[in-house]
Amino acid sequence: MTKEEYGKAYQRGFNLTVRFLVSRGLSYDAALDTAQAAWAKGWERREQLRDPNLVLTWTNSIALNIHRTFLRREPQTQTLPELAAPPRLNVAAIDAKRILNSCKPNDRIVLHSHYIEGYKVQEIAEQHGWTETAVRIRLLRARRSVEKKLAKPRHAKLRTLADKAREALAPGFNMQNLEAKVA
Repeated sequence: MTKEEYGKAYQRGFNLTVRFLVSRGLSYDAALDTAQAAWAKGWERREQLRDPNLVLTWTNSIALNIHRTFLRREPQTQTLPELAAPPRLNVAAIDAKRILNSCKPNDRIVLHSHYIEGYKVQEIAEQHGWTETAVRIRLLRARRSVEKKLAKPRHAKLRTLADKAREALAPGFNMQNLEAKVA
């Protein structure tokens, strides 16, 4: 295809290429830019065109390929709506509060200051007027106490209460007859 033939095809087909791109969903401005790029690329490679009668179809396919390449390279950004997210349940905080509530007051102070607030033994001793050794011993005893409480099975208190109730009722009732009737 000669330069003159391509120039005439450009004058006839440029607006058709723009309309083709708009029909494919491009905005008018984007279609103008893409059509211009496609016709320029066609100009550079016009020797590859085998049938001069198909110059419009050939250029439209170049334009569509340019647009598709642009879509692949362009990251799709989308504004997300602000959603109110409910606060998540902090199980660790609940466990820590339960553990601290089960401790003696001074043990609670030492454990909270050391493990939650991050104070060192020396700082805790200075704050409360205790010796460092007293704080260390109190920490050790508090840890052991908590460890014992956590090591117990959950229903150990209920078993203990049931055993105490059985012992209290034993003198008045014959427990063996009662257990035999239940079984």
